[in-house]
Amino acid sequence: MTKSAVALALVATLFLTSAASAQQVRLLGEHRAWSSYGASDAAGAVCFAMTKPESVTPAPDGYTQAYVYVTTRPAENVTTEFNLVAGFTFQPDSKATVNVGGQVFNLFTQNDAAWLDDASQSSALASAIRAGSSMTIEGTSAAGIKVTQAYSLSGATAAQQSIGAEC
Repeated sequence: MTKSAVALALVATLFLTSAASAQQVRLLGEHRAWSSYGASDAAGAVCFAMTKPESVTPAPDGYTQAYVYVTTRPAENVTTEFNLVAGFTFQPDSKATVNVGGQVFNLFTQNDAAWLDDASQSSALASAIRAGSSMTIEGTSAAGIKVTQAYSLSGATAAQQSIGAEC
């Protein structure tokens, strides 16, 4: 699946837009391991930076592609919202962690997605992502297996700057 197709699916799914609105997704830039996108939904502009893992160990049964998103929705006063689509279903009521340069942030999980447990840490996590070189996310699959995803942060600063300028 191309990044544009993934972006289109993300906007359609996460923001519950109509098919007509979802088609307004536009690539803002490719930034090494990260890409940035802009779109519009019923509430206004939506911009997000995204990347996929360099490795997933072990790959759980039924694994599909994982993605990390950093999203800004100015009309809703949301900036640097962190979201993981893991590519596998998490164990119910389990937690996950994201580690950037020794800074650990807790995530709550639901089905195949995860968000910051404490939304007030969004800016701190976004800053750590811009300053870091790599990021790991650990979570437990529905089968009880600990899964580690490794991400490159190369291009994360440029991608976040791109969405900041657009939104």
